[in-house]
Amino acid sequence: MKADLVIKNGFVVDVFNQELLLVDVAIVDGYIAGLGQYDGEIEIDAKNKYICPAFIDGHVHIESSMVTPVEFAKVVLPHGVTTIIADPHEIANVAGVEGLKFMLDASESLPLNVFYMLPSCVPATPFENAGAVLLASDLAPFYHHPRVLGLGEVMDYPSVHDGSKQMIDKLSGAHRFGKKIDGHAAGLHGQAIDVYSAIGIKTDHEAVSVSEAKERLQKGMYVIIRQGSVAKDLPNLISVVNGWNSRRCLFGTDDKHIDDLMSEGSIDHHVRLSIEYGMDPIAALTIATLNAAECYGLTNKGAIAPGYEADFLILEDLEKVKINQVYAAGKLAAENGKIVCAFKARQASELTQSVNIKPITEQDLSIPLTKTNKANIIEIIPNSLITKHVVEEVVVKQGFFVPSIFKDQLKMAVIERHHSLGNIGLGIVKGLKLKQGAIATTIAHDSHNLIVTGTNDDEILFAIEAIQKIGGGLMVVRDKQILAQLPLAIGGIISEEDYLTVYHQLSEVNHALAKLGASHEFNPFLTLSFLALPVIPQLKLTDLGLFDVQSFQHIGIEAGN
Repeated sequence: MKADLVIKNGFVVDVFNQELLLVDVAIVDGYIAGLGQYDGEIEIDAKNKYICPAFIDGHVHIESSMVTPVEFAKVVLPHGVTTIIADPHEIANVAGVEGLKFMLDASESLPLNVFYMLPSCVPATPFENAGAVLLASDLAPFYHHPRVLGLGEVMDYPSVHDGSKQMIDKLSGAHRFGKKIDGHAAGLHGQAIDVYSAIGIKTDHEAVSVSEAKERLQKGMYVIIRQGSVAKDLPNLISVVNGWNSRRCLFGTDDKHIDDLMSEGSIDHHVRLSIEYGMDPIAALTIATLNAAECYGLTNKGAIAPGYEADFLILEDLEKVKINQVYAAGKLAAENGKIVCAFKARQASELTQSVNIKPITEQDLSIPLTKTNKANIIEIIPNSLITKHVVEEVVVKQGFFVPSIFKDQLKMAVIERHHSLGNIGLGIVKGLKLKQGAIATTIAHDSHNLIVTGTNDDEILFAIEAIQKIGGGLMVVRDKQILAQLPLAIGGIISEEDYLTVYHQLSEVNHALAKLGASHEFNPFLTLSFLALPVIPQLKLTDLGLFDVQSFQHIGIEAGN
């Protein structure tokens, strides 16, 4: 009896023994039936090529690509990714249960396997206002879905440590259903890691140094080595991986824009970088495949072996990770960087009209400094989610802060945009290097309020009005004119357009940023979007004001207050 498909004459990457095998790969009904010598109805000659498991992204937010799951799949499949572990907490913070339903429905019947971890922290902390609140009772029905693997990144450490009833209910619910629990241990050390690991939180993607990664490994956690658009941690972490602990490491993109996914790639970029830093190619491929599968209990994924799903790649070059073909469930999905499989139409969404704010005046944006000209300032660290908390002298006129392009001190505002509460958190940011104009976005992790910064109040107000009119997205303005925009109609964070349209719109936004003099060292919009996340050290801004992550409380802008 012949197999459906046989790949002949290729070198199979054996992730179990860390070696190459010159054998045929037989595929039947989308599964690998055997390794050896086989005949097939269809036979492919892979002479001088390599056959390896397809890649698994161990932690990703689809929403950060700004496209729907269908369009996301079209982008990552040519890069060898056939399975992702996604956390939809971005859309959940905007639309709650309806947002979760949308992501599950929109990712159904794709050649990309989309598994989900349910959002554990909506909102991320009690110190901000999101579009929704998700309780354990809201999450429980979703655990019955076959593509829901567990509870997503737990980022509210104080609630875990203090035994908050809402948090304990969520953790207990995941355990009750026999599900996995992801961590988010940014800046945590010592007993805090003990608490996370002891309560069953077994992954973390927030390690930014070798010492942090090693401590998490020591305490029984998996380390997800992240390389995204803002957080580029792989170069700092890869040296922690050795022959003993490599099986406890996996790769994740976390947050990556569509342009970076198209130009750099996804997990294939992790593998190439790891090899460049000296890692053995088979070891890097194992981290990208089998490790992630085993971490999340995907027992039939991540290897080329009998009984495993036929998600695999044919590589022309092992060290350069040059992908010739991508197979998903035994069917050709992409070839030479192009999609060759059929896709369902993008799903329409009712999650629109999400920018709801009260009228804002120049007075609403004023920052009084009456006792001193020194202020608490958020300073950006390029390509990092972590910020510095600095105290500097600022320009003060008639008792109010004035932005200074010479000091690189800009005004920033986070405006609650879900329920028209009227909350406006104000702060000062250093490091964006804008010389003129303003930028605004409704992507502001994780509550996704409207965040805006600029060189003067007139430009800031114009940017706010302009982004309201398009229903959310990215906005670049100068001299009260729109230089570029990227509308994100679905919840203010996802486009209704195809990925190529979004890519071109984003390219226009990036060109417009250059006209404002924005820094080229990092992605200004992605960096701005994380300045509102009050679970990553050190200083952030929410709709309720300036937030000190170290003390976990709001502080005044004026230094000493």
